[in-house]
Amino acid sequence: MEIYFEGKKQVIALHNGHEIRTDQPYEGGGDDTAPAPFDLFLASVGTCAGIYVKSFCDQRGIPTEDIRIMQSMEFNPEKRLIGSIKLDIQLPRDFPEKYRDAVVNAANLCAVKKHLQNPPEIKVETSML
Repeated sequence: MEIYFEGKKQVIALHNGHEIRTDQPYEGGGDDTAPAPFDLFLASVGTCAGIYVKSFCDQRGIPTEDIRIMQSMEFNPEKRLIGSIKLDIQLPRDFPEKYRDAVVNAANLCAVKKHLQNPPEIKVETSML
């Protein structure tokens, strides 16, 4: 993954042929042209859970058009960090009752969640071009 810079506060990641663009909001000195990096981090939790929910339903022929995952975050003012993230999988009334617990289990398989629970070591260094 290669990270490079553009504009005022734009930081772009190039990964597997995809550009993942980030920017800062106006109040942070950016042009608000893309999500902030932290917003992408938070979105990765819900979207990761979502792909597991989608795959679970697809394997069983359960339609997913009316399923929503509502993600909320609670801020811990003492640590000045997000203290908890809640994912509420909203299922349509006709969702099979026998799969309600299983769809939660599927969402819990999310690789992002597993990495947050067992964080990797992050090393930062410099090198010359």
